[in-house]
Amino acid sequence: MQPRQEILDIWRATVRSCWANGEWHWGSRSGSNSISDAEQLLTLLLPAAKVPVLSLDDPDRADEEVIEALSPIGGAIEIPRRLVSVMIDYFRRYTDDAGAPIFGGGSYLTPLEGGPELTDEQRSLDIVDSFAVSVTLTLATIGFVKVYRDSTQRRDLLAQLDELEAMAGARLTAAMVGLLRSFSTFVFTSTDEYGTRLCDMVNQDELPRRELVAALREQLRDTMASLRSVIIGSGRVTEDLDNSEMLFECGWSWGIISGAEEVPTTEPIGLQREGSAENAPYLYFTVIAMDAIDDLNSERTRLLGLLNEEQQRLSRALQLRWELTRTYWATVATFGNRRRWPIEDIPWRTTDGDRTDYYTLQATSLAVKGLIAVGRGGDEELGRIASVLVELAQRARITRRASPGEPALFVHAPGKRVTLNDDTSKPIMTWNVNEFSTVLLQRATTVAGLLSNARRRSELLELADEVWDHLLLRRIPDGRHQGLWDHAGGAFPGLAPKPDAPSWYLTERVVQALVTSGQLLWERPFPRAGRLADYAQDLVDEAEYLFDRELMRGTFDGEAMQRSMRSIRASLGRAQLLVDERPGTAAALVNTVLLLLNDVATGQQKASEGI
Repeated sequence: MQPRQEILDIWRATVRSCWANGEWHWGSRSGSNSISDAEQLLTLLLPAAKVPVLSLDDPDRADEEVIEALSPIGGAIEIPRRLVSVMIDYFRRYTDDAGAPIFGGGSYLTPLEGGPELTDEQRSLDIVDSFAVSVTLTLATIGFVKVYRDSTQRRDLLAQLDELEAMAGARLTAAMVGLLRSFSTFVFTSTDEYGTRLCDMVNQDELPRRELVAALREQLRDTMASLRSVIIGSGRVTEDLDNSEMLFECGWSWGIISGAEEVPTTEPIGLQREGSAENAPYLYFTVIAMDAIDDLNSERTRLLGLLNEEQQRLSRALQLRWELTRTYWATVATFGNRRRWPIEDIPWRTTDGDRTDYYTLQATSLAVKGLIAVGRGGDEELGRIASVLVELAQRARITRRASPGEPALFVHAPGKRVTLNDDTSKPIMTWNVNEFSTVLLQRATTVAGLLSNARRRSELLELADEVWDHLLLRRIPDGRHQGLWDHAGGAFPGLAPKPDAPSWYLTERVVQALVTSGQLLWERPFPRAGRLADYAQDLVDEAEYLFDRELMRGTFDGEAMQRSMRSIRASLGRAQLLVDERPGTAAALVNTVLLLLNDVATGQQKASEGI
């Protein structure tokens, strides 16, 4: 897998698909909505924001291959200008007449199986996926504007940038408010149907129920205490969690919770709409929200100062919910020690009775975040998560041969249908998820980047390569949309027909996974290999000893010999610097130095013997 080249190829395909006659064309196989159009735009903006060598915001620093990939849009000067117009078009499309941002799920929302078509009112309901993707998009947009503004003096363009930054800022604030009003804390007794399912899932050590509940509550004691700090938006606990029979879940529902209070803010975000979602967390939307909050707290967001004072206040409130959710799910996923963790008991079962391998895959993300936060993110613990990922790839027939029509393939197409309930827990519509392969690729590269054991890391990167090979088979093979996703029938013949339009939902997630892989290569040091580093250090020590001994002899007559000794000194210094981060390279350098020193010693010996 070559992330940079693959991203450039996707950019070429995106421009071929979307840019025609000097205009950007919105829409996908699911039509056009606030989420799909944001994903379409992020296919370009996400790598440009997170990978410095692919940046688009400074024409003077634009890479030649980047300019070539986007050449149908224009040259180095025209590309950022025209992207500004495209971004402005998006924000205008999803702002109502009163100036309030729109976060409806639109064509991504589907009717219940056998149920009536959804009404326009239902399709316009605010949904967490739109809040989350808007956070990522607006941060990328504001960062683009801040850098690009220093590259132009044109008044008309500066006015456009001011308008774009204002619209992006308003949408970012509104999305953050939406996430605060979609947070859920669902409390139940350990003996009702929800509590029974939770206990069955986490009780891998076969403890008595009362002992299990006491142990689980003890591990979640700090989380329960901190939930009382949730005072704005939704998710406030009114039930008595001090009762020894009470358990809970926390995370994000599919939309704004029914009855959620308005969040006080000084930003002009328009009317805060009434919520209609049930007060219960959904694993899919929880992971989506957590990843968006990661973007809010990223180093790039801090360094570029992308948040104003009010947004920083809202971000702190979201960060509290992020930490509570991370701690809760990591505790539940890795509860117990004797036999196996609950997350290793595939498939994951939710408290509403649903079960699927996809939920296990999503839970690995939350488990990893939690393990690292509490200092348990060592190779042993992360290695267990890696083993889960390997098994999931086998079960989904990504790394194992598939038989036509077997149920394991349905996770790829048509995907997992998540039922969305109203405030009375009545199903009202569904949300389709078919991102299993892209999420698996992203999780594999993320965990690989955290492992310090080089062998385990390489094994997990091999899994990532196998998943990537699978995804390559699912690219649209020909036509205007060639090179985009998703043609599931390309990997599993007969599973799905060749599409006539791309899925920006899946294409953007492929780009996310490639960006994660690229960051692993570009930003994270290679893990220290203990035995190899020790070997390299021993070589350096021997070379330094021999070099010092030759210096003590002091017989370096001639300019050639002096140049040789200076070269040896420089190579030794370079090798010493590389011992920890690149021990193999250090060893190779020192081996060359040792051969040179041997030649020097041999020459000196021959000279002393008069040979």
